[in-house]
Amino acid sequence: MTTQNHQIGRQISIAHFSWEFPPAIWGGLGTFAAELTKQQIAQGHNVTVFAINDGNSLLPMEIQNGITVYRPKMIDITQPLSIVSNSDLQSWGKHLTFFSDVFSYNFLSAKVLVDKITQSNNGDHIDMIEAHDWLGIFGGMMAKKALNIPLIFHVHSTEHGRSVGNGSPTIQHIEKTGAEAADGVITVSYAMKEELEHLGFPKEKIRVCWNGIDPAKYDSSKIKEEQRQSLRARYGIKPDEIFLFFIGRLVTVKGIMQLIEAMPEILGQYPHVKLVVLGVGDLEDQIRSRIADLGISDHVILRMEFISEEERILHYAASDVVVLPSLYEPFGIVCTEAMSMEKPVVVGARGINGMREQIVSSGEKQCGVHINPFDSLDIAWGVNSVLSSPEKWKTMGQQGRRRVFELFTWDHVANRALEIYQEFLR
Repeated sequence: MTTQNHQIGRQISIAHFSWEFPPAIWGGLGTFAAELTKQQIAQGHNVTVFAINDGNSLLPMEIQNGITVYRPKMIDITQPLSIVSNSDLQSWGKHLTFFSDVFSYNFLSAKVLVDKITQSNNGDHIDMIEAHDWLGIFGGMMAKKALNIPLIFHVHSTEHGRSVGNGSPTIQHIEKTGAEAADGVITVSYAMKEELEHLGFPKEKIRVCWNGIDPAKYDSSKIKEEQRQSLRARYGIKPDEIFLFFIGRLVTVKGIMQLIEAMPEILGQYPHVKLVVLGVGDLEDQIRSRIADLGISDHVILRMEFISEEERILHYAASDVVVLPSLYEPFGIVCTEAMSMEKPVVVGARGINGMREQIVSSGEKQCGVHINPFDSLDIAWGVNSVLSSPEKWKTMGQQGRRRVFELFTWDHVANRALEIYQEFLR
């Protein structure tokens, strides 16, 4: 994990097919692509990114902090696509337009790359293609075949996992075909490696590269005490009350319903607890209803909106304990953020869950607690076990931040990615 650039042997040219890239970011994929490519530029490599053009005045090509970014203007192929689609895609209805956008983005991006290389008069070349998730693998596959360049398929999550075993058979087939076509497969945790092997991805191709964080940005020492107290007061959390914090999409796989079910048991032992839930998703109405049914409205504060990164950092700083009971979590960057902010973290650790690889749950390096996220009583046990020892909160937080510096910085991520590239470079 600590290989330096000079050990890689030479500068290389990398093309990333990443659906999201600043300023068009909706989730962790865009953040990952932005941070990884920034680090690769800092290490002296040449980086080109092919990203979505969302039509909001984004240029088809620009240089962004040394990174060449192409955003081809997409064309709507929904109607012709509907004629040749299988029954699964046809069942998407109006959402077939999304698949049309994905296919158009991939096809046009691959064409730009192929034209750029084959028509170059100044020695332009690409050594490695990295395609991120099914949203970028079409383009990677097309460019690999046309240019005979090694392809890495970077799997951040799977359709099977995101949909808790359901989802689109077409997307699952795309993922499997992409893995078979790629030279190598990178995934974000050993838990995800197990999932990919279970799904039939070629075992010999799979390598693990954890995600990362910028600990200089996620640093609790940079937040003033008055800022913390102001945020707590905004939520009506008194100085002698405990601030539990959940952040994430309000969807089934994040375990938010199980956490709500755990609250009566937590409050039975610690009545001065207040839980702040921050996020948006399709369970919003169900969450409100269940809170009312359980009679815990005075102890759960809902903030169902997206907030800026700066405000997210302030929430970590103001909280006492972060609770992330995901049922499925390929890596879990919010866990890394909380660790970097020196907070003890209670995490889901059953099934496919990369957060269990981040959190040490016992011993001298303990920085949190593992729980069974499918069991609300176990979630309550995990939270209560942390709350029972306030004197350990600070130590756990310090251990978490130390672990981030040891394993989860972006230079660690970039170095590991380059080690993997080296295996598959021709």
